[in-house]
Amino acid sequence: MKFFVFLYCKCLWRGLKFVARKFTGRCELQRICYNNKHGARRTLKIGRLLQSALSVHPDKVEKTIDNIMALKRINPDTNPQLSISLQASLLQIVGYRSLVAEVEKLRREPYDCENPEHEDMLMKLWKELRPDTPLTGRISKQWCEIGFQGSDPKTDFRGMGLLVTSTYFAEHDKATALQMLHDSLQPKHNEMNKSEWEQKNLDKAIGYSFAIVGINITDLAYSLLVSGALKTHLYNVAPEMPSLLHLQQTFCYLMQEFHRFWIEEDPSDIMEFNRVRSKFHRRILRQLKNPDMALCPHFSASDLHLVNL
Repeated sequence: MKFFVFLYCKCLWRGLKFVARKFTGRCELQRICYNNKHGARRTLKIGRLLQSALSVHPDKVEKTIDNIMALKRINPDTNPQLSISLQASLLQIVGYRSLVAEVEKLRREPYDCENPEHEDMLMKLWKELRPDTPLTGRISKQWCEIGFQGSDPKTDFRGMGLLVTSTYFAEHDKATALQMLHDSLQPKHNEMNKSEWEQKNLDKAIGYSFAIVGINITDLAYSLLVSGALKTHLYNVAPEMPSLLHLQQTFCYLMQEFHRFWIEEDPSDIMEFNRVRSKFHRRILRQLKNPDMALCPHFSASDLHLVNL
């Protein structure tokens, strides 16, 4: 029975497409490109329609478009805008796939304290967040001041490898990062006065651990990316191929929004972190279900803009 229902629906759909082409003079691909502005609405529909083109190499996009237009019997001379629109959308699709591969490679690369580049990244994070305080040593309790759990930050990187974007945030929107770090270390609701608070150990803050939250939000951005949920946002902000820069800027936005969300939720202590994080994740997912959604940041680190092509 299910087979006959499937067969009926498939034949009906093909019949409707045939009628639509005869009535409008345009194939489905043309209707998608001409009836949807550049962005997620168009690119998501093209991705569903052109499954075989999703694995094409970026350098082969133009050739692929020529083949598609020949197959669909579309004259490029009378439809010049179509090839431009198709190229932008296909580059977004293959760029997203390439970005997932690049991010996965970074995530799998473990932090190596013997690697100068890895160590430089870590030292840069300290200098950006504690510019006036020299680090007494590579292994130091001072790391707790910026939200690491112990004396050696590398132990906190496990699971996310080198995909830690807090350094980008601290470099490109330093004022906001410093303010968030300051807020995260403050006592809650004036439950103790300033002198009492300053006598407490910084890693016992009732707020949250800035560096650990950065790793968690990096993991959140990663999960949104690999699940495909982030396509809506990236297709709406990247004119063509989404890049690691777009993901880093998205991280900056998520960090700032999580900070606001944490304050709104008003958790009793850090033990509620997983609950708040899960609720925040669900909120972002709901927002990304809107094909017109762009997680447009409101801080200086971002130069993301909607582009009409």
